[in-house]
Amino acid sequence: MTRQLVSSGTEYERIAGYSRAVRLGNLIHVSGTTATDGAATVVGIGDSAAQTAFILKKIESALREAGASLSDVVRTRVYLAPDADWEAVARVHGEVFGEIRPANTLLYVAALVGSDYLVEIEAEAIIASP
Repeated sequence: MTRQLVSSGTEYERIAGYSRAVRLGNLIHVSGTTATDGAATVVGIGDSAAQTAFILKKIESALREAGASLSDVVRTRVYLAPDADWEAVARVHGEVFGEIRPANTLLYVAALVGSDYLVEIEAEAIIASP
């Protein structure tokens, strides 16, 4: 079975030894994703909904590169910093996944890696066999 690695090109992937997403067969795992643009700038500082929307677009892009779409997502895990607005995050998640309805975990953690990050999201997808 071929292992496909999807990279977003950030320096942290090289430093920490991870991929934005990994596809093995019909399974795709998307790493914890934050609201960081290509220039390592945090998007939506102080705005949980804006960070969530940006993150879900990044996840969608990684899935697309791996040959999948948001409709293939079967699980999401959402990690929130103590200052995050969980209801705003849930609303954006619902706008994107309302009809798809993956299994989901939403939880607060003591902190995320960067002080400006309010949200980090992981996703798992399964591409249905033809």
